[in-house]
Amino acid sequence: MARSWRWIAGLALAAMLLAACSQGGTGAGTEGSGGDQDSNQLTVIGPWSGAEMEQFLPVLEEAERRLGITIQYQTQRYEDLAQVLPAQFEAGQAPADVIFMWDWWVKEHAQDAVDLKDIWEPEAGAFRMPAAEAGGQVVAVPYALTVKPGFWYRKSFFAEHGLEVPATWDEFVALLQRLAEIEGVQAPVASGDGTGWPLSDVVEHFLIAFGGPDLQRDLIEGRIAWTDPKVQEVFRDRLVPVLEYFSDPMDWTQAVDLWWQGEYGLYFMGNWLTGLVDDPSDLGVFPLPGARGMVAATDYVFVPRHSPRAEKAKQLVAFLISREGMELRARQGGKLSGRNDVPAEAHPAVDQEVARLLEGAELLPDLDDAIGGDWQRTFWDQLKLLWVEPGQWQGVLERLEQERGR
Repeated sequence: MARSWRWIAGLALAAMLLAACSQGGTGAGTEGSGGDQDSNQLTVIGPWSGAEMEQFLPVLEEAERRLGITIQYQTQRYEDLAQVLPAQFEAGQAPADVIFMWDWWVKEHAQDAVDLKDIWEPEAGAFRMPAAEAGGQVVAVPYALTVKPGFWYRKSFFAEHGLEVPATWDEFVALLQRLAEIEGVQAPVASGDGTGWPLSDVVEHFLIAFGGPDLQRDLIEGRIAWTDPKVQEVFRDRLVPVLEYFSDPMDWTQAVDLWWQGEYGLYFMGNWLTGLVDDPSDLGVFPLPGARGMVAATDYVFVPRHSPRAEKAKQLVAFLISREGMELRARQGGKLSGRNDVPAEAHPAVDQEVARLLEGAELLPDLDDAIGGDWQRTFWDQLKLLWVEPGQWQGVLERLEQERGR
């Protein structure tokens, strides 16, 4: 079937405003009223471009066929949407009928979102992540997942050097020691950096593995201090002793290349790594032994109250979050199913290993993203210090606790 949707990549803010204004009366403040109510063309705004967009478009194409509609897809970053949407909503307009956006942002603008409770409740039990709720309404629903599963390695590199995936902490340490002895290896683990988040991902994985999923939640909610003995134990007994095997922080994309070339044996990264290497079939991944949870994130989707085609838009969202819709998205690769009733085998081979790690694991919010603000920047800076001066770990925890505002 010829594709009837069109993609407008990198839509400029001014152009989007102009397009929205040209739509004319859309029934400001009235759900599903006004404007082009009879049109079967929906507009969807999502953050994906390039390869990620190509993985999403087959889902929209199938939705067109099933719902008898045409869909126009536009790429727009969340940061840009956060700037333009309030003004449009204030004017009773919406740039699209279905929009992917941060859940916290939609909750803050709940008055401008259609209640999706009727399409969410029949599916909620199958989802790994909760819906965004505000004022007793479901204002946005989760879609596909990205996760940070653990340490990646090249299967060919492990085979060449007779290395095996560790099943215990002692085996993990022994693996690091063996990697350090391989000629040409600069360090057993590449430490990606940038704004600071790759290092924070490593630390969160240690906290979850050895402090348990509740420790991650308690730190996010401020129910436990960073200087608490439980946190100190993870740093003192697990993380700090092995930092000697990590490289100094480097640009995270450069780290991907150097690790892939064999200068490092392991690399901690999210599952989007599969799209950054030449041969994804050579990838293997393992969590720290004993880890019962992992950090996960999902894109949330909502229907603006000012869409003149809100009911059609809800039908599209219902398809996206259905088992069939989610399985179709999983088959495209790059994302994992947000539903637990889509089998790992539904994903491409490269994603199946990660999908199996989800089974039985608790999915947790990203710690520094959840806290955010100045504390997040302090966290990143302190971890850079920790990486180059591990002996300062107690001072790092004290600084983090001080910044948390106790």
